[in-house]
Amino acid sequence: MLALEGGDGSSQPGTFDAVVDQAVGVIIAVGRLTSAEAWDILRETSMRTDIKLHHVAELLVEWGRSGALCADIRIELDRQLAQRRPDPRV
Repeated sequence: MLALEGGDGSSQPGTFDAVVDQAVGVIIAVGRLTSAEAWDILRETSMRTDIKLHHVAELLVEWGRSGALCADIRIELDRQLAQRRPDPRV
């Protein structure tokens, strides 16, 4: 499980960690990335869309279940994944 810190420096218990871990897993599966790369994508997507990380995580987990993802997160996720894909010309 990822060790995340809250605003006061304490670890967030229970559901927060579980949802974030599941979202990282979705990103790993979709992008064929390491857990560190997936965590960076989750964090960057949250920052660039100005949507709280936990909410982005919830939406990504639901996307894994339903196939539906709101456009702003989908666009940013695609952009983040494209930046991390190896150059096919190599």
